[in-house]
Amino acid sequence: MIRAIVFDLDNTLTDFMKMKADAVGAAIDGMIDAGLQRPRAVLQARIDAIYQAKGLEYQRVFDELLLQELGHIDPKIHASGIVAYRKARSAMVLYPKVQLTLLELAKRGIRLGVVSDAPRAQVWQRLCSLGLQHVFDAVVTFDDTQVRKPDPAPFREVLRRLAVEPADSLMVGDWPERDVVGGKSLGMKTVFARYGDTFGTVESGADYDIDDVYELVAIVDRLDGADVPGSRRMHERG
Repeated sequence: MIRAIVFDLDNTLTDFMKMKADAVGAAIDGMIDAGLQRPRAVLQARIDAIYQAKGLEYQRVFDELLLQELGHIDPKIHASGIVAYRKARSAMVLYPKVQLTLLELAKRGIRLGVVSDAPRAQVWQRLCSLGLQHVFDAVVTFDDTQVRKPDPAPFREVLRRLAVEPADSLMVGDWPERDVVGGKSLGMKTVFARYGDTFGTVESGADYDIDDVYELVAIVDRLDGADVPGSRRMHERG
C-alpha cells in the first residue's frame, strides 16, 4: 500500500527551466538597459557557461559575469540585472493539474514530501510563491544532508520525516540519474515525470513513466487495489 509520495521540485512540480530562461533573459535586458554594452547573445552565452560550471543554483552569476566583461562590478548594472531577474522569477508556475493531483492524493490519506538539491532558502521561496508552503508533510533540501541525489541520504531523511518505509512510497522526478536511481537504491517505487524531461531521455529505468502528473492518482489506486478504468494509460515498466 502506498502511504507517501515524494516529489522532486524543479521540472516535476514546477517548470523551473522555463522560469530560469525567462528570468535570465529579463536580467540580460535589464543590464543592457542600464548600460552594459555587449551583444545579448554574448551575455547569454557567458551566463550559460557560468551555470554549466557552477550549477543552476549559483547565486553570484551576475557578479561573475560583470567581472568577466568589465573587470569590476558596476552597481547600477548589477542591481538592474538582479531586480529584473527577481521580478521574472516571481512568475514561476506549476505544471497543469499539480494542484488537483496533490489534492486527490491528500484526500486518499497519502503523506506528501519534497526532496530537492536546491538550497533551503530557494526551495521554501519557490514553495511559498506557488502557494504550496502548507501542502507537504516533509521538505528536504541540500542544506539538510549536505549531499545531492542520487546519494541515498536525502531520500532516507525524507522517509524518516514522513515515518514510512521505502516499499510503501513513490519517488517522482524528472531526472533518472538522480531521482530514479536514488529512490530505487532504498527500495522506493519510482515514477519518471517525462513531461518535465529536459535531456531527451529514452529509457528512464523507473517503474512508471508518466506524461501528465495526474496519472499518479491512477497509479496509487492501482497499487492499492482499486478498480481504475483506463489506469493502463501510464507506461509501466516490466
